[in-house]
Amino acid sequence: MKIFEALRQDHEKQRLLLKILAETSGDTPARREYYLELKEQLETHATAEERYFYSPLMKSDSAIELSRHGVAEHHEIDELIEKLDETDMSSPAWLRHLKTLQEKVEHHLADEEREFFQVAGKVLNESQKEKLATNYQQEMRSELHQ
Repeated sequence: MKIFEALRQDHEKQRLLLKILAETSGDTPARREYYLELKEQLETHATAEERYFYSPLMKSDSAIELSRHGVAEHHEIDELIEKLDETDMSSPAWLRHLKTLQEKVEHHLADEEREFFQVAGKVLNESQKEKLATNYQQEMRSELHQ
């Protein structure tokens, strides 16, 4: 497996969790559980992705701007998660904040899959793509199952 497939698998999990959460209402155990899972997925993914995707790409002039943009979007996502954490789950504002997060995450994932992956495909060689995928997946497994 190459880094692109590994990242795309987690992107699909994030899209699904966001879709499920957008259908919830009120401060329910299901909403809490899905939100905690989403939060953990996003935070762990961002860290591992920065380490095993963006960091190696920053060494290339052709990928540095995209990498910086991706990291900046991770920070924006972190800020939206903080806003959700500070909002009562039973408040209508919580769902509005979630929808803002959903739009930001889906925009970020689309950017990566349509643009970043193509640039990275030219910058990284085949063995780098495979090694980065292995390292990324190992970090995700160890962080999500502590």
